[in-house]
Amino acid sequence: MGAESMDRIGLRRKPKQERSIQRLDLILAAAATIIAEKGVSAMRMTELAAAAKVPIGSVYQYFPEKAAIVKALFDQHASAIQAKMAAMFADVRSLDQALDVVCATIDWYYDSYHNDPVYLGVWMGTETDQDLLQLNIEHSGHVAGIFRDAVRQLAPDLCDEEMYARTYLFSHLIGAVIRLAAVSEEALARRMLDEWKRVIRASLFTKTVPAAA
Repeated sequence: MGAESMDRIGLRRKPKQERSIQRLDLILAAAATIIAEKGVSAMRMTELAAAAKVPIGSVYQYFPEKAAIVKALFDQHASAIQAKMAAMFADVRSLDQALDVVCATIDWYYDSYHNDPVYLGVWMGTETDQDLLQLNIEHSGHVAGIFRDAVRQLAPDLCDEEMYARTYLFSHLIGAVIRLAAVSEEALARRMLDEWKRVIRASLFTKTVPAAA
């Protein structure tokens, strides 16, 4: 991501003193509450300052605009997801176990976030901003990298360009499937997740057949 984009959606300054850190946490907590209730598009900086009980100048001291707040909340979710993925794949010892872990992460992802209106609101906020959308794509790449690193230890021959494309695609689609399931009726959501896990088991490690000349 370019410097201009980061100037727009990044933190203006990183707090160092405890009081400043607490103020930033208050702003983000208030933003999460507003997003859960109204969504990103309805949030106003003046409303956020009032909810956090800080001067409006304190909000702009850290965040140049609303998209920067969405990024900060998105980064929290992305870091938690990536840490969970890394922990779950750390002890994988076979390709069958790797598939089991992928399916287990889908269940964990859904169980953790399907009743989280903040996560859903933040994700929807990333879909309407080009720079934030790029963050979501980069997050998919990080998750795919965690999976590829685990598989590379087990079957280096599988880690070719086709496998890279497949893991990148599946990583991004897993998030999309979870979010679709999260806004669906519970029984349908579970059926969709089971179907998606069947697709992954059937195709993730399938060898690509070269196209005819």
